[in-house]
Amino acid sequence: MSEYFFPRLESVVALAPYRLRTTWSTGEVLELDVEERLRRHPALAPILDPAVFAGVHISDWGQSVEWFDEEFGADNLYAWAKEQNGEVSHEMFDEWMTRNGLSLSRAAEALGISRRMVSYYRTAHKPIPRQTWLACLGWEAVKPDANVMPRRVPSAHEYAALHA
Repeated sequence: MSEYFFPRLESVVALAPYRLRTTWSTGEVLELDVEERLRRHPALAPILDPAVFAGVHISDWGQSVEWFDEEFGADNLYAWAKEQNGEVSHEMFDEWMTRNGLSLSRAAEALGISRRMVSYYRTAHKPIPRQTWLACLGWEAVKPDANVMPRRVPSAHEYAALHA
């Protein structure tokens, strides 16, 4: 987990099988389903036992939730919960930057926001507004020249041709 990741995990409660309720230092209470992730990795299979799953707790350092020797990092849980609740996660924003080879400064320039705000979004210090995420997707679709604003978004066929 990045040392710059912001929301601190304050509590975790096992709900119905494979669902967790997490409480964060931001005041958010987010529920998430971890069944798919547990089933994907054979080493995590013992956690599928409902009695074991119910024993979830925050790690000693508070940077993850754990069951015996297995854990999920708080930054991953936060991102998964945001995405499962239809929101944009800091991981999605970081993946957009990486996919497009953007530094903090270039991402700020692309979106017309400050470098500091880009950093806040990447580290989950601030929630990513829907319009900012839509701007990310739009920028990726047109990849405008630095000083030229596009007048329209390409059609599906034009977009496919550009990315073939």
